[in-house]
Amino acid sequence: MDSADNLLHRLKELNEIGIALSKQRNINSLLETIMVAAKRITNADAGTLYLHEPEQRVLRFEILRTDSLNIAMGGTSGVPIKYYPVQLYDAAGNPNHAMVVSHAALSGETVNIPDAYAAEGYDFSGTKNFDAKNGYRSTSFLTVPMRDHEDQVIGVLQLINAQDRESGAIVPFSKDDQQLLESLASQAAIALTNRRLIKQLEELFESLINLINTAIDDKSPYTGGHCARVPVLTMMIAEAVNRTERGPLKDFVMTDKDRYELKIAGMLHDCGKITTPVHVVDKSTKLQTIFDRIYLLDTRFEVLKRDAEIAMLRKGGSEAAGHPSASPLRGLRKGNGEAAIRAEYEARIQQLDDDREFLRHCNFGGEAMPEEAQQRVRQIAAYQWRDVSGGLGNFLSDDEVENLTIHAGTLTAAEREIINHHIVVTIKMLESLPWPRHLKNVPEYAGGHHERMDGKGYPKGLTREQMSVQARVMGIADIFEALTAKDRPYKHGKTLTESLTILGKFKLNGHIDPDLFDIFMREKVYLTYAQQFLHPAQIDEVDVSNIPGYQPLD
Repeated sequence: MDSADNLLHRLKELNEIGIALSKQRNINSLLETIMVAAKRITNADAGTLYLHEPEQRVLRFEILRTDSLNIAMGGTSGVPIKYYPVQLYDAAGNPNHAMVVSHAALSGETVNIPDAYAAEGYDFSGTKNFDAKNGYRSTSFLTVPMRDHEDQVIGVLQLINAQDRESGAIVPFSKDDQQLLESLASQAAIALTNRRLIKQLEELFESLINLINTAIDDKSPYTGGHCARVPVLTMMIAEAVNRTERGPLKDFVMTDKDRYELKIAGMLHDCGKITTPVHVVDKSTKLQTIFDRIYLLDTRFEVLKRDAEIAMLRKGGSEAAGHPSASPLRGLRKGNGEAAIRAEYEARIQQLDDDREFLRHCNFGGEAMPEEAQQRVRQIAAYQWRDVSGGLGNFLSDDEVENLTIHAGTLTAAEREIINHHIVVTIKMLESLPWPRHLKNVPEYAGGHHERMDGKGYPKGLTREQMSVQARVMGIADIFEALTAKDRPYKHGKTLTESLTILGKFKLNGHIDPDLFDIFMREKVYLTYAQQFLHPAQIDEVDVSNIPGYQPLD
């Protein structure tokens, strides 16, 4: 091949390298691609790629290759480079022009040296020591700075020992080699800068998401923990589905792009809670608003007990001193003697104490409040008491009765609507953003975690067939995290067996995806998650044969 044909071939190769660089997403792989391409187009035996660290004012070794010595360090090799970074300035702050690579970085100039052992003006003592230890001869050097779009040096490419393509002899790097490498260095700098900018934008985007979750966390530490754990569990389940090779979901696969998209959706799945009132999110007892109103009832009970004592004293002493008929405890009978009056009084005080303890118990949300307990609350509500204005009224207000008779949990129907509204806000917020193509499914993934497979979920009433696998995965993650969470204000974290039993029932009643539940069980995702996030007391021995709905593969 004559020189013209050879140059044309190398230019074509350079163009192909440029296309390959533009497609490379991983920075380590990108740097390795640059080094391999540089060695190939110049037919160099060895090469090193350095990256500039402006804050430390050094050049850091990133990729090192020497083919004839079978040396491969950095990049995807898995072998770390243990050499110290090249200092660009000495202790006094003077620029280091003694070394070729630091001179190229500081001056922005290409340095082409035919023979390092004959060169003057540069310190090659380190190179000669390397040669002596490894039986090598570093002869020709070509060192090219890599400049970004702002003309700043971001790295340096240094190639060693150009080889004649026919004889294999070590020769100087030609002018064509230098021009090609300078062109490659320019393309590489653009590719590397673009990749870094994309990475910085991704980091900024994720930081903004974390900023939102931090704001939610400041409102409610319980929700903040949820926002952090659900994305992790979502990815655990999705990876388990990705691994499965049997069953209805065996064809589900995820690329790195798919993983990133699902990760972002998981991080944003509850972003709408930033608008949810904190007294609803953190409502740990039925009477809690800005404060727990159970203490107001304590005061009222003390008033009733005071009135009972006054009534007793009037009956046993001077009934004419007051008007017993106006007393809220006018049920005390007259004329029974002091002992009877005292006994009646003590019985009433005991009743009030029992009622107070009963209401305190009712104030804590449980799984299900019996109808007889709700009826007793209404009976207590009918007690009469005299308020600070002097007027008589029911012991409990209608709002207090409504809260204390909540069937399960601590939220009224209206408050549950407020909580549920967060998903509407989440979808509205996410759908308003100009998502790039690789993140276009984030609103659908994040917005579907409260839907049910039977169409009875919210906010859209979607069925299983209308939802992506990712959205269904997030639904299971959201529920399981809530069941096992040990930092909720209204309950203790359930054990694995308790949580999986409830989740299994959800499978049977059409709440969650049945195939995903089986994978969740079969791959023991629950255990992997538990070991990372649950208290040891919650991690009990799970007998999968007793978990409702679980269908292991044959």
